[in-house]
Amino acid sequence: MQGFLVGKKGDWVRPEGRRGRGATRNPAGRYEHTAHSIFDDGWGGLDRFKDPQPTQVTELKDASIVNYVSSPDLAFERSINPYRGCEHGCIYCFARPSHAYFGLSSGLDFETRLFVKPGAADVLGKELSAEGYKPRTIAIGTNTDAYQPIERQWRVMRGILEVLDRFNHPVSILTKSNLVVRDIDILSRMAKRRLAVVSLSLTTLDQALARKMEPRASAPRLRLAAIRKLTGAGIPTGVMTAPVIPAINDHELEALLEAAYDAGARRAGYTLLRLPHEIKDLFADWLNEHFPDRAGHVLSLVRGMRGGRLNDPRFGARMHGQGAYGRMISQRFHLAARRLGFNREKLTVDLKSFARPPEPGQQLRLL
Repeated sequence: MQGFLVGKKGDWVRPEGRRGRGATRNPAGRYEHTAHSIFDDGWGGLDRFKDPQPTQVTELKDASIVNYVSSPDLAFERSINPYRGCEHGCIYCFARPSHAYFGLSSGLDFETRLFVKPGAADVLGKELSAEGYKPRTIAIGTNTDAYQPIERQWRVMRGILEVLDRFNHPVSILTKSNLVVRDIDILSRMAKRRLAVVSLSLTTLDQALARKMEPRASAPRLRLAAIRKLTGAGIPTGVMTAPVIPAINDHELEALLEAAYDAGARRAGYTLLRLPHEIKDLFADWLNEHFPDRAGHVLSLVRGMRGGRLNDPRFGARMHGQGAYGRMISQRFHLAARRLGFNREKLTVDLKSFARPPEPGQQLRLL
């Protein structure tokens, strides 16, 4: 057997095998009937589980790349996800449960078993060229981060931006990575035509806390530096203080907004922690390992703002919560944002300049 046991709770991974990762466990996907556990059967063979789990990347070939969104909670109608899974390893990531559709875990599998769409740019070009296509702002980074570490090698996001630039198509980007500054040349060009908006997600200014919550995301100081570079290049840039986690980072809310404003951000938003599906158990285990003194208190506050549960999936409630805690965070955010000067100007994008570029050898139309 070499150290494997089939069971229902065998998903905990020893610390030396998850260095640099966020999740403490690797539970079976919610659609699976069995789980695997590592245990010492006395015959040896466990040494191979001591090394940190490597990142594995699998290529996907999708027939379409633009997702059409109908949620009333979201401010966009279309999105693109160049990657599935995310190496950043943010323990609170609401996208984790999506890995269950691949028969994989929302725990360590989500951080280590990644999927890339190398043909995304070509597919996007075909979709935008289709007769009858009408442009709307495409949001990128709303599920998993398009600028996660493997983007340095695969450059899928770079290719997508090149296509959007050619078509004069507006884009909105949300990321935790300073890698976004690599594409300032394209983004600044698009921003001059009112086609590009970028937001950096800033969860904490405490580097030690960031390493625990989001171990492979860019350090907070690098995200602030990215805001400075983007705004310096004329790119409208905002900040998302998300998620606000009770008794973990909620005390930093005003400081986060002040730091982002000083760096040049002029738009701001926030969301409260939500724990759908498997995330509630992953997050609880993470709390018990890193903050055992307050784990119960944190979860109690979450229940207080989620109608007695750890997640309230109802539209209109899931992003900002309810109850005394939810109202308090809302008041603090809006007071600080107004005091600092966030969200004073309404940002509009240009949808009218969208145009399909001529194919190679195609005759240009007369004006």
